[in-house]
Amino acid sequence: MKITKEQIGNVIWIVAILLILFTPVGFHVRVWVNKVVATVISPSTVDEREQTVLENYHWELIDMEGHKMNLKSKEGQVVLINVWATWCPPCVAELPGFATLYADYKDKVVFAFVANDEKEKVKTFLEKKGYDLPVYFQASATPKALESGSIPVTYIINKKGDVVVDKTGAANWNSDKVRNLLDQLLAE
Repeated sequence: MKITKEQIGNVIWIVAILLILFTPVGFHVRVWVNKVVATVISPSTVDEREQTVLENYHWELIDMEGHKMNLKSKEGQVVLINVWATWCPPCVAELPGFATLYADYKDKVVFAFVANDEKEKVKTFLEKKGYDLPVYFQASATPKALESGSIPVTYIINKKGDVVVDKTGAANWNSDKVRNLLDQLLAE
């Protein structure tokens, strides 16, 4: 049986695709692709007529040190919630932008990075990357207005409880557009 150059080429492509999909190298490639995509995608606000209202702020979260925080205590403030995981390439891709945004707005906006992951993996990941983010784990059911079947998902909630941003997938969270929105919401 003679193997053609076309068959060899096809095998090389299949191996390359399998490496990208199922190896650590592939994970880094997927993160890089998501970073490129995220740089051009700035999240948009939800049309006012379609905004949901976070009527039930009750959501118990536990931080990395084991301290409880109920989102109810943050009612009336501007809140940014990001649900993510260390194994999720789009989640990892957008974290550098979040880290920069958090560094500039941490005293003005309530940030909650809710990890869908094991605590030790999250701790190791944050230390390795040098991220100083307020990371939480769920201790109660997610409020209905914040339920999503996908990650990453990010919500920005205004002082009245309106979910003004509901973005699934990676985005550039350190854009002028996001900063202008946060400044506008803080001024309300």
